[in-house]
Amino acid sequence: MSESTEVRPEVVDAIVGVLKGDDTADLPAGATAAEKAAAKDAYLSEFLAERGKRDRQSQAWELLLTRSYDEPPTWKQIFDDLSPEVHAELGDLYDALPAGAQEEYARRFGVPSAV
Repeated sequence: MSESTEVRPEVVDAIVGVLKGDDTADLPAGATAAEKAAAKDAYLSEFLAERGKRDRQSQAWELLLTRSYDEPPTWKQIFDDLSPEVHAELGDLYDALPAGAQEEYARRFGVPSAV
């Protein structure tokens, strides 16, 4: 591979860091077009993955919070109030559930095999 097309991972990481808000002084001098493109691709891929996870988390919360409570509910109370049809949907979203909901789901139904 010629030097002009070689992509240095540390340069790509530094550029991604700046795209995420790091100090622009951290930008390495002499980044190639290939490194800039690789950083852009890495940043966008991570952004889309995070967006997908946030969408799944929102969907999980919509399923979990089916009613309002006078006092903050426990995970046990929340799961007691869920209809049985919701359990399978929550199993599909297990990785996006908050830690307490994952524990309660696992206690009641076990950890889904897809996880």
